[in-house]
Amino acid sequence: MASRRAVVTGASSGIGAATVRLFRSRGWDVLAVARREAKLQALAAETGATYLVVDVTDPADVAALAARVAETGALDVLVNNAGGALGSASVEESDVDDWRAMFEVNVIGTKQVIAALLPALRSTAGTAGHADVVTVTSTAGHVAYENGGGYNAAKFAEHALVGALRLELNGEPIRVVEIAPGLVKTDEFALTRFRGDEAKAAAVYDDVPEPLVAEDVAEAIVHAVELPGHVNLDLVTVRPVAQSAQHKLARGELRPRG
Repeated sequence: MASRRAVVTGASSGIGAATVRLFRSRGWDVLAVARREAKLQALAAETGATYLVVDVTDPADVAALAARVAETGALDVLVNNAGGALGSASVEESDVDDWRAMFEVNVIGTKQVIAALLPALRSTAGTAGHADVVTVTSTAGHVAYENGGGYNAAKFAEHALVGALRLELNGEPIRVVEIAPGLVKTDEFALTRFRGDEAKAAAVYDDVPEPLVAEDVAEAIVHAVELPGHVNLDLVTVRPVAQSAQHKLARGELRPRG
């Protein structure tokens, strides 16, 4: 049986890199996509994945991605993972350029990649019986919180994009899956958000018992696409046990009451 094939965006670190590793360990062919070539090269050397340097906000790069996929074989799964947060200020005081950047990568980039790769996914669905579009959003796209308005707005928009796509593809054998992680401790997410301020980044996870790690989210992604083709996980919310809701986070040891 031929290997199934996935494209993973935002693959140079964090959830994207973990997803590439897990797919490869399960025998999938993977095209890893991101902006940072050195990190992609290292991931490819480690896992045997192929890679392409792509900025998902650049239409020319996305067109090159579609051409590469068309030239090199079938596509079973697209994982839209490229995204991120910038800044932690109020709606009033936050930098509008940060908002633009977050909308470009989380929303416009996701839209562009989906539109470019749907023909390849449709081709696979017609022969293999189904294909998948998986998008990693965030619980920030479902519940707003203070000093996160720009990221909230971008992820709410990405969540709406996924919902609209699912309706538009009704009647086609293409599953549309949304994975919405809560608190995930990765090497770069909080550090990028706080522009390299290591103390602020570390404080997000301070004394939180077992926050999620990238590999936990990768497990949810790969599980969703390895289910039988008629089973669609529309929305998977993944949180650490310590986080009951966006505003309810336990710090310190978890222990039974009583």
